[in-house]
Amino acid sequence: MARSDKVAEVAELAEEFRSSTAVVLTEYRGLSMAELSTLRRSLGRDVTYTVVKNTLARRAAAQAGAEELVGAFTGPSAVAFVKGDPVEAAKGLRDFGKAHPALVLRGGLMSGRVLDAAEVTRLADLESREVLLAKAAGLMKASLSSAVSLFAAPLAQTARLVDARRAQVEDQPAAAE
Repeated sequence: MARSDKVAEVAELAEEFRSSTAVVLTEYRGLSMAELSTLRRSLGRDVTYTVVKNTLARRAAAQAGAEELVGAFTGPSAVAFVKGDPVEAAKGLRDFGKAHPALVLRGGLMSGRVLDAAEVTRLADLESREVLLAKAAGLMKASLSSAVSLFAAPLAQTARLVDARRAQVEDQPAAAE
């Protein structure tokens, strides 16, 4: 590869590091090209899965300010650059790794924080953003419903008390006769 090609590839990888919401490093040793293509399709449009040369990836990571990842590029390396929901990408990689044990999660980077393989797996175990938002909305609705009940209780008690007193007053003249 000519030097200018390498410089261009490092710049392109550095831009991918900068523009991604998360980066997941994997080892792909033992996967066929067909399996890699299947993995790429399964990850969707928000994830770019790229096989990288370690020396170029190290330079790109250092250039992009992700120096923490420089030491992780050893052996056959591939990187998933996530532009969308990191949880969905981690789930896709984890699930593919279960079906194809040759895919090994090494770690990653999310919001400037380095993740080891166990943390990427924990990230994959989270529910999707939409599910978490729906649960939060449900909790807020439940607390609002209980607040409405709490505020309505004294009024309802007063109405029952007035009704009981009215019934008592109506029964008294009948008892006096």
